[in-house]
Amino acid sequence: MADSRLAEAAHSSFARHETFAPRFGWLHKAYMQVKDNPAAFLAEDAPVLLGVGKNMVHAMRYWSKAFKLTREHADPAGKTKAQYASPTWEARWLLDEKDGADPYLEEPGSLWLLHWWLVSSRPGAKCWAPAWYTAFHLAPFSRFTIADMTQVVTRHVNFSFSDGPVEASITRDVECLTKMYARTPVEQSGSRATYEDLLACPFRELDLLTSVGTRGKQEWQFTTGTRTSLPAHVLVYACLDYAARDTQGPGSISLARLANEPGAPGRAFRVREPEIVAALDKVAVGRPELNRVDAVGQRTMSFSSDPMALAWEILDEQYDHVTRRPGFPTRDEWSAQYPQLAEAEEAEKAEKAEKAERKSQDHQQQFTTKENA
Repeated sequence: MADSRLAEAAHSSFARHETFAPRFGWLHKAYMQVKDNPAAFLAEDAPVLLGVGKNMVHAMRYWSKAFKLTREHADPAGKTKAQYASPTWEARWLLDEKDGADPYLEEPGSLWLLHWWLVSSRPGAKCWAPAWYTAFHLAPFSRFTIADMTQVVTRHVNFSFSDGPVEASITRDVECLTKMYARTPVEQSGSRATYEDLLACPFRELDLLTSVGTRGKQEWQFTTGTRTSLPAHVLVYACLDYAARDTQGPGSISLARLANEPGAPGRAFRVREPEIVAALDKVAVGRPELNRVDAVGQRTMSFSSDPMALAWEILDEQYDHVTRRPGFPTRDEWSAQYPQLAEAEEAEKAEKAEKAERKSQDHQQQFTTKENA
């Protein structure tokens, strides 16, 4: 039976991509528009401004939100009920043309980072791609057909959400996931890919998913092993980001959890504990606030400061210290420029707290009923 982890980690959001996987240039274009105009996706000339068709505008809007590069919020002036979009500080850090870390996503590490942001969840920033979260973190198999994965996602959705979609929407999500990560037969064969193949989706470069089906039965399989294109700094960033869900101060987390727990980097990146050990050992050199501790039967990652702050320090180092560049805004400065970002985050945290309280009350009522029976 499915469990409630999906509802705790993800919003109920399905088939918002209009069947389009994220394409080269989309995220940068979207950021450049919304940073000056939160209503950019709603404008009549949005297809012209973004250089895509109308359906692709909807897809760009969805993917920007799903990668946590924008947050949607009400119109500050209250003139429309449509949701506006403001760029997050993470989008400014990564995609800005002036001094962003990698605005055109030329570094493979940037794609790994975006993949983590897509399939991870943290307080105030839950996942907007529940089918993706289920596939990477909750599915009990590594090889599947579209029907297999649709069935698993549907089961988790029906158990977790009261407003789940029709099954066809989940199937479209699973189909989009395979298009996003699996290379086409032409690409897999080593033959020269067409321009359309290359344009289709940069996340195929991660080689997380491969087509293994025989004729008449299309199947896919998640790959595993050493990720040569995954920078150690990005992997350790994700580990600390995950650890920050439990504590905002000094602490530790077992490498077994980081490798195997649903929601953790091991499942997101399809890496095992030895790969995490190697990355941690590399990044921890000369960094006393981060260590690997070996105890009897268990290895842990320990940190002597706020894991989220340390995570960003490590990630920033990978990109030549973006935040130290003259004039680069702090998070507080960015929030002051886009106050709706903090309001949206606090609203999400409040909603989660309210749901947790209702769940606790339901459990207490059930317990009381049993005791009185």
